Amino acid sequence: MVRYAVLTSSDMGAAGKREDTSGDMAVQAMNEAGHTLVERAITPDEKPRIVEHLRNWSFSSEIDVILTTGGTGLGPRDVTPEATREVIEYEVPGMAEAMRAESLNVTPMAMISRAVVGVRGNTLIVNLPGSPGGVRDNLVVVMPVLSHAVEILSDRHRGPHPVQAD
Repeated sequence: MVRYAVLTSSDMGAAGKREDTSGDMAVQAMNEAGHTLVERAITPDEKPRIVEHLRNWSFSSEIDVILTTGGTGLGPRDVTPEATREVIEYEVPGMAEAMRAESLNVTPMAMISRAVVGVRGNTLIVNLPGSPGGVRDNLVVVMPVLSHAVEILSDRHRGPHPVQAD
């Protein structure tokens, strides 16, 4: 079981002018996989506000994974990757690369995703797109490794590494 938080970056969502459907999709997918929601918030697309949430949540011993939704595109207010890089200690590029690669099977727009995955302390931070479909498609890619990643980060892993069945 993974304890997680969801942070949605959306000016319209933070102003109450748009429903947070991407955050809803993240919660639905994670809960269906048996994981536990600890925190959820919506913030405007403002780097200092995103950084504040990521720092506070990554210091919490109650949160293993932070999922962000939104702010990963090319728009002038899409600053989630920059905020994430300011907080993390190191990147996990294979996860972000895998999400983009698999998403290319769905839409060529995946090429312009700037999503970052990284670690601060014992917390894994995963940037997801701002659309419900993008969230779903990207979580399908990383979900098989989330529990194992959390075990390693929290030094709870024992025994052999899991292997992919043929």
